[in-house]
Amino acid sequence: MLAAWKQELVAGLAAAIRTTFGVDHTPVAEVPPRRALGDLAFPAALHLARTLRRKPREIAEELARAFPPPPGVREIRIEGAGYLNIYFDRPAFAARLLGEPLIPPPAAPPGKVIVEHTNINPNKAAHIGHLRNAVLGDTLVRCLRALGTPVEVQNYIDDTGVQVADVVVGFVDIEGRDVAAVAALPEPFDFHCWDLYSRVGAWYEEDPTRQALRRATLHQLESGCGERAEMGRLVARRVLARHLATMARLGIGYDLLTHESDILALDFFHLAFEQLKAAGAVRLESEGKNAGCWVMPLEGTPEFAGLEDPDKVIVRSDGTITYVGKDIAYQMWKFGLLGRDFGYRRWEEAGIWQTTTDGVDDHPPFGGAERVVNVIDARQSYLQKIVRAGLSALGHHEAAGRSVHFAYEMVSLSTATASLLGFATEDGRTLEMSGRKGIGVKADDLLDRLEEKAREEIASRNRELAGDELAALARQISTAALRFFMVKATTTRVLAFDFDEALSFEGDSGPYLQYSLVRARNIGRKLSAAGLEAEVAAGALAATDAGLWSDDLWELVHAVARTGEAVEKAAATLELSLVARHALDLAQAFHALYHHHPVLHEDNPDLRRVRLATFQIFARGLRAATELLGVPEPARM
Repeated sequence: MLAAWKQELVAGLAAAIRTTFGVDHTPVAEVPPRRALGDLAFPAALHLARTLRRKPREIAEELARAFPPPPGVREIRIEGAGYLNIYFDRPAFAARLLGEPLIPPPAAPPGKVIVEHTNINPNKAAHIGHLRNAVLGDTLVRCLRALGTPVEVQNYIDDTGVQVADVVVGFVDIEGRDVAAVAALPEPFDFHCWDLYSRVGAWYEEDPTRQALRRATLHQLESGCGERAEMGRLVARRVLARHLATMARLGIGYDLLTHESDILALDFFHLAFEQLKAAGAVRLESEGKNAGCWVMPLEGTPEFAGLEDPDKVIVRSDGTITYVGKDIAYQMWKFGLLGRDFGYRRWEEAGIWQTTTDGVDDHPPFGGAERVVNVIDARQSYLQKIVRAGLSALGHHEAAGRSVHFAYEMVSLSTATASLLGFATEDGRTLEMSGRKGIGVKADDLLDRLEEKAREEIASRNRELAGDELAALARQISTAALRFFMVKATTTRVLAFDFDEALSFEGDSGPYLQYSLVRARNIGRKLSAAGLEAEVAAGALAATDAGLWSDDLWELVHAVARTGEAVEKAAATLELSLVARHALDLAQAFHALYHHHPVLHEDNPDLRRVRLATFQIFARGLRAATELLGVPEPARM
């Protein structure tokens, strides 16, 4: 809400500058370091001093006379060398904060954004690293939607890639199973594939000639014909169903599942490839290590200058298409630049739309985005640059500029957590995971263990809880623990997951935020039980004496008012830890005030009303932030 007040003040002050000095100038609003210096400060006079050839303080004094306090402003003071400091009418501001949206809608409707995230190869169980991708992507989607941006959430399913081919090789050539036998395997199917995938890697190492089976399987997967292709479709579908169920445990969903097999079957790549050839963006190599391959030469591109081997293979010499080749075509479709579309069909069991080669006519509009955000770990930065280079080579420079790579560092396990889960580490280092080697923590195993530890913690605090109520609360707390942990660190930092840190009811954790919400809500419950006012209406609050608002209470109100700005900055910079930090700051400020400003035992009804309103405003702010973070609000802790 503070952003809306800023806009009103900026517009009014700009008009006063134009009228008084005949100069067009857009003032900049700053938040003073101490609340005693006001709620906003405008250094406009300092910025105008050189243009007007006058002292800043003289300019500020003249501006103050030309800019009387608008509604909602108690006072305007001149501070320092010439700052115009704004002091809000605290009761009126707090009353608006109780009733108005914390995140105001945009002035103009923005264009659609496609956010692609999760993107787990459908060949084995999801692991802890995949959870960071999905949580970051889902949190970004929640922030964009809160800001009024239309968002389409896509999950790309690489069902024709090497990883699926290897699992098919494992079933057919190692375990000797046919399609019917694989269909009959019990759940958890993705756990079986996890073990099989690591066995295939070792099997190849024993005899490298066996990799010919991988290549033959890849050809069948890409053509969609043959028993191995049928096996690949079965494996991908069963594993994907498990992935969706895993993500649903964390409240993560999608609008569209985009299958790589459909990109191939509908010739998306060949359509894009012909355009690349016509534009001279690719060439067929006749010699060297890339002989017989179609490559994209990038040596003349500044972004790839200095690389030892800047040329990127798009089509291998055996005719198979590389990941980046398919992704250029997919990115073109996302922007509506390909000239061809998928068919769409509803996967009723999963409750989600997915691409197909034919489909139904009655479906939501997909694709055609104004901006595309691909959530992929930092190791894929090079490939994402090539996708943008491909768009630029085709003349789609604006689309290339609106192609955003949301990069993040990987997840490891702390030494204590790795030991707890049965993994040995060297020299006290964190444990890095490898699906190929079978080293890692399955996402469902991690969530199960988090729920178990949450149940133990809850049971030690609330011995009367049991059964379904205990299980539901444990799920809410474990979800909060994991989601907050995945977002709280900056994306440039490798994240070492630790059970005890994530589940702590104190400090910077999801359960701490939940505890803060429950504590704030309990204030109203206790007031109701005592027959006292449990809620404050905006009208009653606006009539309170401004002198009752102490600076520390006002600081918490002011912080809540900055919620919208925190969300806008997080979405614009893709640094979602800003939302986590904002939520944590609110919770810590609330707890610092809780005992110093009692509500239930305050005899002065006006002061009690001010304190209660402050904590209601806090709850609004923290609830808004936790909803964006995907942290559930429990009924009790």
